[in-house]
Amino acid sequence: MEIETDALARVIGARVRHERSARGWTLDQLAAAAGVSRRMVVNVEQGGVNPSIGTLLRLSDALGVGLPALVEPPSQPDERVTRAGTAAVLWRGEHGGSGALVAASATPEVFELWHWTMHPGERHASEAHLPGTRELLHVLEGAMRIEIDDRVHELGTGDALTFRGDAPHSYACAGESAARFSLTVLEPGASTTISRGASDE
Repeated sequence: MEIETDALARVIGARVRHERSARGWTLDQLAAAAGVSRRMVVNVEQGGVNPSIGTLLRLSDALGVGLPALVEPPSQPDERVTRAGTAAVLWRGEHGGSGALVAASATPEVFELWHWTMHPGERHASEAHLPGTRELLHVLEGAMRIEIDDRVHELGTGDALTFRGDAPHSYACAGESAARFSLTVLEPGASTTISRGASDE
């Protein structure tokens, strides 16, 4: 079964608190470094909210650990199996779509493998990721519209796109039926890159 939303929020909260404490940071210091409010940091650490992907990226950048570290146990073996239906769902669309992080590597070179389902009318907009980030998207079913800055790519079943993830971009279902796609994200040097901080507000 899919990880329960409340349980995932508690896992994320515990990891953020652990990473912040390991650095000797106060709540205010993490909030300032991540460019989010102190209240948001408190709510995340208490497991009281399900933060957006954007907020998680800000926190992971500030902590220098990469997004996967916030949804994984502190230490991982060299091999890890993610069973079907157990991936961390970090995005939910208004019509039932979802974005799940199914596999990831540790820092400093962070690789993320996502599985997305989007229904007609659903769209996800993403801020620019860390400099040097690259994304590889493969449409498994349906039609997608990908926007990168002011450029638009219309993709159908079987089409693939490679693009820079360090520019604002968005994904949207472009057909009359659900679209499914896999997404691989490479974020080089996540643990050594300076946080985007408040500049992305």
